[in-house]
Amino acid sequence: MDVWDFGRTVRAWRDRVAPETAGVPVGRRRRASGLRREELATLAGISVDYLTRLEQGRATSPSSQVVEALSRALRLSDGEREHLFRLAGQVPPGIGLVSSRVTPSVQRLLDRLAHTPVAVYDAAWSLIVANVPYDALMGETTSWRGVERNGVWRNLVGSGSRVVLSEQERAEFEAGLVADLRLTVARYPADRRLENLVRELSAHSPRFVELWETAEIRPDRDRARHKVIDHPEAGLITLDCDTLIVDGDDLRIMVYTAEPGTDDAERLALAVVLGTQALSDSM
Repeated sequence: MDVWDFGRTVRAWRDRVAPETAGVPVGRRRRASGLRREELATLAGISVDYLTRLEQGRATSPSSQVVEALSRALRLSDGEREHLFRLAGQVPPGIGLVSSRVTPSVQRLLDRLAHTPVAVYDAAWSLIVANVPYDALMGETTSWRGVERNGVWRNLVGSGSRVVLSEQERAEFEAGLVADLRLTVARYPADRRLENLVRELSAHSPRFVELWETAEIRPDRDRARHKVIDHPEAGLITLDCDTLIVDGDDLRIMVYTAEPGTDDAERLALAVVLGTQALSDSM
């Protein structure tokens, strides 16, 4: 890896990204035409200190997840993304591996849903990106690292989420997640990260082992179309949760909406406003 070329390239591409393009609010006194360092760090889900060290050539060997996150935040073309991976001393993820690539067309879709809670997951249910309204509704995701970003792990091993489930609903939800993960493992047998995920889950969750050995291999497309969210300020909010599958890229886009004019729509709007303000104050 050429640490200087990598850092200089990231800095140059950061300077060319218009804040409006990346969904960053622009104040009247703004001087920078491109993204500020802290803005890119937030968009990529990494610390400002780490990005500083990368740009200054003081950090080496960024992970493929970091390079992918920077590629997405910088709105790189396919050729530029490949170049950034090469500068990092890595081969771009290819065929046969679970992709975490958010293509420009998918990013444009996310831009148009900027005021709606949306999260994008890969085929293994690892979170790729969540927008500000999603974090405002469900809790901040930017601090999640490694296996914490995986939805199967969070629901079977970790702290779960703000979704309210009955005992039966939880059992069905967990079974559906594990069944979907088994399908993904079958589609990507050469992906070593998937192997490591299954190994970690097996080591820490007896429930996962039980479901892995007994669950049917079937995707549950009707799972959790409606969700009740327990928001700490807005209270219980019943929402429609639609999961859109991106063919070819094998991504899952989860979109949370409420029927206009309902109490749930008002509570959702309140949760987004309060959560967004809290996130802004903590930055």
